[in-house]
Amino acid sequence: MLRISLTLRLQIALIIVIGAALLKHHAWYNLGAYGAIALLWAWVLQVKLPQLGKLLGTELIFLSFLALPLGWERASFLLVRSFICLIVMNSFLLTLPPHSFGIALKSLPVPLALKENLLLAGQYLEILLSEVTRMQRSAQLRGLNGTTGWLRYTSAATIGALYLRSLDRAERVYTAMVVRGYNGQLPIDSTLKPKERVAVFIAGAIAACLTISSYQLTQ
Repeated sequence: MLRISLTLRLQIALIIVIGAALLKHHAWYNLGAYGAIALLWAWVLQVKLPQLGKLLGTELIFLSFLALPLGWERASFLLVRSFICLIVMNSFLLTLPPHSFGIALKSLPVPLALKENLLLAGQYLEILLSEVTRMQRSAQLRGLNGTTGWLRYTSAATIGALYLRSLDRAERVYTAMVVRGYNGQLPIDSTLKPKERVAVFIAGAIAACLTISSYQLTQ
């Protein structure tokens, strides 16, 4: 993996996700360009494909429940766009060193309360990944091996249990953080170097061009 700082990784990932999220509906060519960028991003970060695939599968189940009632034509674009955004952010999160999400957040020009919420969301995602792994191991011990076995094991009840268990663990983790003196701030600074600022500017310019052109081409 290329030596990319946590701050640069986070800001580029956010630029890609925000640009894709602001695309005009049914701008498939622009969305395809973002898809190629997302795959390139995953390759640069050298994320483990099995782990990424399992996480994406779990997340897409929830997205399908939300998008399909909107109609197939609208839902298909929303699902593909969400899939691309999830590839980018999951690749970033899965390649983070343990408990380093808060360090990258220090560089974002957002209010402190929002940084704290993002930090806790990052902690929750780590817990969620751990719970998914435990549930998959439990399914394998019950003889549900392979992809089809895991899909049979996935149901509304097990998905609900997954989030209840992860929420319970998240509350315990937050309580432990508070006991150890956590007050919403981390005593670590993380700033971009001049070359990294240039990289962020280039990524932002590319994303702006793709997103703005989606409105012009579909008029």
